[in-house]
Amino acid sequence: MSVAFTKESDAEAVAADLPDRPIPAHANLVTPKGLAQIDDELAAARAAYDAARSGDAISADRSAMARATRDLRYWSARRASAQLIEPRAAESVAFGSSVTFERHDGRRQTYAIVGDDEADPAHGSVSYVSPLARAMMGKSIGDIVTLAGSEVEIVGIFPV
Repeated sequence: MSVAFTKESDAEAVAADLPDRPIPAHANLVTPKGLAQIDDELAAARAAYDAARSGDAISADRSAMARATRDLRYWSARRASAQLIEPRAAESVAFGSSVTFERHDGRRQTYAIVGDDEADPAHGSVSYVSPLARAMMGKSIGDIVTLAGSEVEIVGIFPV
């Protein structure tokens, strides 16, 4: 039977035409851990692509093939553009630094400044282009920084 006479579900047709994942315009700086994460994601994307291509999976689930293809393009581009920055001890906050700061109420918070794909604020890491990182970059221990309208003091800087 011709494909013209079959009907795909609307959800499958939409999923099979997924837009690419947006790739940030700024440099793709990565820590060694971030590069390893990209490599892991790329391997997973390749495995998903191979699984979607195997057997009759393409005709059975076009959305799986579309997702796998999209993810493979994204992670391949991220790996190709990755610029490894080795963390090093520094006197001021820089990419690959963890910075500890104290709020006026005595709370201390620590964030690692990493690349986009490695950033996970809930687990203590932020992208180097985030407002928090941009406010901290170049500052030293004892410096006062304004974050979200309140002042914080940098009390520690160490490599990731």
